[in-house]
Amino acid sequence: MQKLLDRIRFTPRLWFFWGFLACTGLLLTAMYFQLVDGLEPCPLCISQRIAVFLVGVCFLSAAIHNPKDTGIKIYALLGALAALGGASISTRHVWLQHLPPDQVPECGPGLDYVFNNFPLSATIKLLLSGTGDCAKVDWTLLGFSMPAWTLVAFLSLAVLSLAQYWNRPGHSG
Repeated sequence: MQKLLDRIRFTPRLWFFWGFLACTGLLLTAMYFQLVDGLEPCPLCISQRIAVFLVGVCFLSAAIHNPKDTGIKIYALLGALAALGGASISTRHVWLQHLPPDQVPECGPGLDYVFNNFPLSATIKLLLSGTGDCAKVDWTLLGFSMPAWTLVAFLSLAVLSLAQYWNRPGHSG
């Protein structure tokens, strides 16, 4: 086993591919909860899915491109920025879930209605700020809601991405 581990090089390309697989797993899990368990995503859930998708695209691009030193740095920073953007959305979601009931914002119209009847700027604002629907906790694991676990995932993806900044062939210590 040790000989095998000695032969495997944990290159940025491999780490970016594993990050892509993690993002794919997150999106498949979200689809399972929606399509099998019947949990309808709120606006902030949809925004988090978009952020996971963007991080995954960045990681997949890095794995396919297999860049050299400067390219690895760029992909590492882009992946971390996308993951931290998703983390900020997750943080907002967790915050809404912990508001006292009298401070929860009102529920808004469905996203289909908003997309069809409101300007794009209003739709984006709704996707990033959330509604009263976002304060509802439908699922927990070990006492943490789905947005809290998504926040952990985003922070982990950001760390994985930034670690590649130092895991470059041209980087010495």
